[in-house]
Amino acid sequence: QVQLVESGGGLVQAGGSLRLSCAASGRTFSTYAMGWFRQAPGKEREFVAAISRSGGDTYYADSVKGRFTISRDSAKNTIFLQMNSLKLEDTAVYYCAADPKRSPLVLVRATLYDYWGQGTQVTVSS
Repeated sequence: QVQLVESGGGLVQAGGSLRLSCAASGRTFSTYAMGWFRQAPGKEREFVAAISRSGGDTYYADSVKGRFTISRDSAKNTIFLQMNSLKLEDTAVYYCAADPKRSPLVLVRATLYDYWGQGTQVTVSS
């Protein structure tokens, strides 16, 4: 069983920055492919960013490319999402996800992830 706990959400003005964290349980964190997804009110959950188990490969949704950066710290069993130049449309609940099946790939599809955090709210105001 893998437990994921997100933190770092909050209220920020458009153009501002936030850094989300996701702490994972488990002694084999370095084998987990990880990702961030978000869900805005009335919309389906969408992919934001993903990172391979090695940290060497990342992938971003077009809507956040150049503004968001995903990273991981295996010593702390944590992944991060640095969000800069935030826009009103970035408002959503952000979820981290883990795939412990030792895939070396960057995973974009939500159905490929086995474990999810409870989510953290990000609200961008004008």
